[in-house]
Amino acid sequence: MSDLTQPHDRLFKALMSHPETAGALLSEYLPEEISALLAPLLPQFVEGSFVDEELRGYLSDRLFVATTLSGRPLHVYVLVEHKSYPDRKVAWQAMRGTFLFLDQKSRERDDWTLLPAVVQMIFYHGEQEWHIPRDFITLVDADPLLHPWLLNVRFVTVNLGNMEDARIARHARLRAGLLALKYGTRNPKAQREAQEAIVSALVEAPELLLPVVIYLVTTFPDLDRETIRGIVVRVCPQEETEMMSQFAREIVEQNKQMMSQFAREIVEQNKQIWWKEGRQEGRQEGRQEGVSTLLLRQLKRRFGVVPGWVEERMRTVDAATLEIWGDRVLTSQTLEDVFRE
Repeated sequence: MSDLTQPHDRLFKALMSHPETAGALLSEYLPEEISALLAPLLPQFVEGSFVDEELRGYLSDRLFVATTLSGRPLHVYVLVEHKSYPDRKVAWQAMRGTFLFLDQKSRERDDWTLLPAVVQMIFYHGEQEWHIPRDFITLVDADPLLHPWLLNVRFVTVNLGNMEDARIARHARLRAGLLALKYGTRNPKAQREAQEAIVSALVEAPELLLPVVIYLVTTFPDLDRETIRGIVVRVCPQEETEMMSQFAREIVEQNKQMMSQFAREIVEQNKQIWWKEGRQEGRQEGRQEGVSTLLLRQLKRRFGVVPGWVEERMRTVDAATLEIWGDRVLTSQTLEDVFRE
């Protein structure tokens, strides 16, 4: 995946790592006749990607399973198009991803009788006008009289490119992430004009500050250090130093070739802060307790509410393991990824 497209993929996956945000996505963007059938339960993320390796620079996908009022599972396959222009063939990629998932499920049990229900949702956040068809049959070269006899499916299509900012989402975290994605492919003038809307959304969803700031750095070329600091101060004024340190550390961890000069300056400015804070925490609380406290703070900052099993598991391991988990916080897309064996 290229450096240019990785930021889109990372932000989308960070956004969808919260079950509550994924639930808001389904609730707000699925057609009413579908969302009305869903039970009031948060959707669960299904591990794996079904996008061909060579296409992951242009497409991101996430698969969720929700529950209907009748108790049946309903899978929603979300495919995000990262190109700045619309590509009709993205509909085929959505179908292919769905087929790969269904094939995987059919191989898990030889005695299956029914396949999972899958609704397909296609997101586009480029600037150019979008003409992606809602029906797969429009990609098939066939006489209209044959259409009833051919494979077809209707896609849920979402075009962020021409959607008014005020209509993007009611849910705060979803609104902040999708606003950033919408303008990540725009020209610098449009990006400057959109900064206030993005920051206002972040004020209501401060837990998303770090991944959004990282995204802005790599997709908004006109941002400078003082602008970023101003965003951090406005969203988390009481934790400016810590947030700027985390911001710089994540850029280093991701080893971005596109790192701007102001990001390098932030890294240099914060090296001594990291070292000083690490020594102080070690002296005041002891290495084990200090690392545990820092890890819990990072987890809450990255993923929001931390379930009880996390702290229980942290109490059963040594400081070295806690440090490994702390390193993973910077790059993991889900809470479960941090604690994988």
